[in-house]
Amino acid sequence: MNIKDKIVFHTKKRAVKSIIKLIPKLSDKNINRLGTLLYTVASKDQKPRVKAIKKMFAEQHPGAMMVKRILKNLTPTYREKIGNNLIATGILLNEYKRNDALEKGEKVPFNILISPTMRCNLRCVGCYAYNYDRNDDLPFEVFDRVIREGKELGVAFYTILGGEPFMYEGLYEILKKHNDAFFQIFTNGFLLTDKWIERFKELGNIIPILSIEGYEKHTDERRGKGTYKKTMQVMDKLKENKIPFGFSAAVTRKNEPIVCSDEFIDMLIAKGAYLGWFFLYMPVGKDPDIDLMPTPKQRKHLYECVTHIRKTKSIFIIDFWNDAPFVGGCIAGNEYMHITSTGDVEPCIFTHFAVDNIKNKSLKEVFNSDYFKELRKRQPFNDNLFMPCQWIDNPEVGREFAEKFKLRPTHDGADDMIKNQKIRKGLDKYSKEVNELYKEVWSQHCSCGGFIHEKIKNKVKAKNNNKK
Repeated sequence: MNIKDKIVFHTKKRAVKSIIKLIPKLSDKNINRLGTLLYTVASKDQKPRVKAIKKMFAEQHPGAMMVKRILKNLTPTYREKIGNNLIATGILLNEYKRNDALEKGEKVPFNILISPTMRCNLRCVGCYAYNYDRNDDLPFEVFDRVIREGKELGVAFYTILGGEPFMYEGLYEILKKHNDAFFQIFTNGFLLTDKWIERFKELGNIIPILSIEGYEKHTDERRGKGTYKKTMQVMDKLKENKIPFGFSAAVTRKNEPIVCSDEFIDMLIAKGAYLGWFFLYMPVGKDPDIDLMPTPKQRKHLYECVTHIRKTKSIFIIDFWNDAPFVGGCIAGNEYMHITSTGDVEPCIFTHFAVDNIKNKSLKEVFNSDYFKELRKRQPFNDNLFMPCQWIDNPEVGREFAEKFKLRPTHDGADDMIKNQKIRKGLDKYSKEVNELYKEVWSQHCSCGGFIHEKIKNKVKAKNNNKK
């Protein structure tokens, strides 16, 4: 950072402290002041989003009501950690570090996904986490080093997955040691004991995301009998202790109409959920089942439902595929990466292939490998940003990368997406159907002024000009 940037940085840091002080006193006047302060410290790329958020509060949008709901119900520790670790450091201030890296020709992710263990206490249908033991866990010192190097580079936000993350013996030590970072942990909830509830309250830097497949029938059918009731009990306990949490739904052909229904979302809001993730089921890992994938029509229906939810419900929903236009298409190996329990470095949680291993390279090296650089150069893979994925929307791209970089599978059965003719043909058919169905969706999104990052607009425009 040059002297000018350092002055700006410290000025913004003081402004961020003022923002955090305003959070507990959420009067309409303070919300307006908070929005003005946020706009002041936001970067050029962030300002349009802050402006949109200010407008949401002015119009009493359900999304703004969700923010009020979460901030008013937080414990002081959670309020401080979300304000300091996630918003101030992770989103606002660390952008300086990430921009400095870009000027040197290096890229720093916004989020790092880590699966410290693949062990799990459940055996869900179609899941790639199955028979692993402690010997397959990521060594504590490697886990610790990844987060330490990440913070030095400008990463404050980490997503912990599995397997079941709470089966990893050193998890509490990691969360406590790196209490200046923020963690989102995907879990089935079975191991969230009273002891862990107290740890959440003590640390304040963890948001658990509970997996659910719908109501009792669909959840138990895929995850095992009694899973739904246990999940409901854990949600009640988290709400009672004022611990913010979210839900995660693997959207399949069987449960799609249910998980995005008004009734289901209303139930989760009543339970205390503040955010939710929708992931399309992907035929990856051991014994992949292409017939579990939601149909193209169901994928479009999910998009319509999420659009409705955002207009009417006080909950923050992320639709992993249909939200691609907001981030410029695929962001695998660009804004995030995944490190497996064996240390393999994947560009995406759904791309079970790797070139590098974090055990013998630094975080900076693996994220700026030739493979990741080529991914970033080729993104977006499709001019229609509703078709971001290199495996299910543009399968020829994934196959091309696998051949060019001699990618090795990181799980048994991962290369079925390439070698299994039934899956190959199924994905080719699926991508063609999605392409036809989403032409109109993309056209409407663009004509109605749907948000697309300015850098991506220019990139797509340049690609189209080259074709001419």
